[in-house]
Order: sequence, then C-alpha cells, then structure tokens
Amino acid sequence: MGVEEKLLRMVRVIADYQFGRGAGKILFPDSCKFVLSPKTGKVRQIKDNGVRIATLKADTGLFTLSIEGARRLHSFLEYPKLRVVVLNDVSEFVAKGRSVFAKHVVEVDEDIRANDEVLVVDEEDNLLATGKAVLSAKEMMEFQRGVAVVVRQGVRQ
Repeated sequence: MGVEEKLLRMVRVIADYQFGRGAGKILFPDSCKFVLSPKTGKVRQIKDNGVRIATLKADTGLFTLSIEGARRLHSFLEYPKLRVVVLNDVSEFVAKGRSVFAKHVVEVDEDIRANDEVLVVDEEDNLLATGKAVLSAKEMMEFQRGVAVVVRQGVRQ
C-alpha cells in the first residue's frame, strides 16, 4: 500500500468517526490530493480537483469543513443529522458568513455538542454555511441570546 493510499484511509477513518459511518468515502474520493505540513509532514488539507474539502486541525486531530465539504456531507447525511436550522429571515446573513445567534435557531440535531463542526441550513434544508457550534443542541434551543454557531464559510462568500 502506497503513502497516498494510507493517507486516504486515515482521513476517511477520521471523517467516519467525526461525521458518521460512510462520510469518509463521500468527502474524500480516490482522486483527492493532500497538502502536507512542510515542518511535520502531516496532512493539513485535503483537496479534490484543486478545491479544498477539509482541513485537519493539528490541535484536535479533527476536520474543519470548506463549503464544498459541507455540500458533500449535506447531500449524504439524512435530515436533521449535523444540522442547525435557522429562520428563513436570517438565511441571507448566514449565507454571507455571519454568525448564527441562538434566538434564530428553530431546530437542531440533538447530538450536537459545543465545538462540533456543523452544517447551517434554512427551514427548507438548503445549505447556508458551515461552522463551529459554540453551544450544545439543548442550549441552542433554550437560549435567546448569544452566538450559537461561529460560521467559517457561507455559500455566498
């Protein structure tokens, strides 16, 4: 087994752990290329056809998603898995990369914990953004103030 195959297997296992079984194959097809850290030689980014899919964070060993990675997961995962649903009224702001406030959350995957990578969608399940949950699912539904999700990238950014 070559180095590329070992790296592909490793990132798929991490994705399956982080996002659920089968996510690794959806996110990272065989055509993926790896951007390695020049100092450590470890995987930092995974690209497909020149487009970044995800970044492997050195401190946590988990992925942050690009909007392309979010699109792939969104089409793969059944509703409401990994999703934070916001009011349609704020969908334009979120799509432009603005943070999601708890008062705008109408539904959420109950398994989401603080610091999880999430998909932000509108009430019709249209992908708006990807980001990091600041609150747990229960807190997002109960709180009326504060940031629920720090958006990394919106679909209109």
